[in-house]
Amino acid sequence: GPSNSEGAGKVSLLKKVPALKDGDFTLAECTAILLYLSRKYNTPDHWYPSDIQKRARVDEYLSWHHANIRANAPKTMWIKVLIPLFTGQPLPSEKLQEVMEGLSTSLKQFEERFLQDKAFIIGNEISLADLVAIVELMQPVGVGCDIFEDRPRLREWRRRVEDAVGKELFFQAHEMILNIKELSNIQIDPQLKEQLAPVLMKMLK
Repeated sequence: GPSNSEGAGKVSLLKKVPALKDGDFTLAECTAILLYLSRKYNTPDHWYPSDIQKRARVDEYLSWHHANIRANAPKTMWIKVLIPLFTGQPLPSEKLQEVMEGLSTSLKQFEERFLQDKAFIIGNEISLADLVAIVELMQPVGVGCDIFEDRPRLREWRRRVEDAVGKELFFQAHEMILNIKELSNIQIDPQLKEQLAPVLMKMLK
């Protein structure tokens, strides 16, 4: 998302997070950062396979993800928690319904096109594609929209991702998302509210 801090502008020309500063090298955009880190630290091959066709499958999912899963799943968090927090007003229930309908369409495509009958997105081993997908899909869960409940294939895939990552690490990584509703109780600086409310509303258009 956008950041107005001077430090963010020095790391990312777009003034957006996430952004990475590695010595004198700076990099923006989450997917680029993931791929950079996987190469720099020579991670196990299954995360971003050296096999050109398996790697292409990861790239294919990552390209699809941004305009589909990512275009809908995080909006549940904005609608139910963040926008009411910054504007002081709940959004109409129709707005959440619209987003959930779009997400449902994306999840159907995710199951039928990418997951199919495989253990993970590109086959029998977890990859960066699964990590990117699960982080996005845990956001509706954090605000009470359990998208896994009536989707057994999706639910089993989530279980396999948890097991592959390790349950303790999985829930540690998603702790902030799963406790996002606690933000409703914090006090926000009025000036910050005034600055961010229009930006947040624009993100839903």
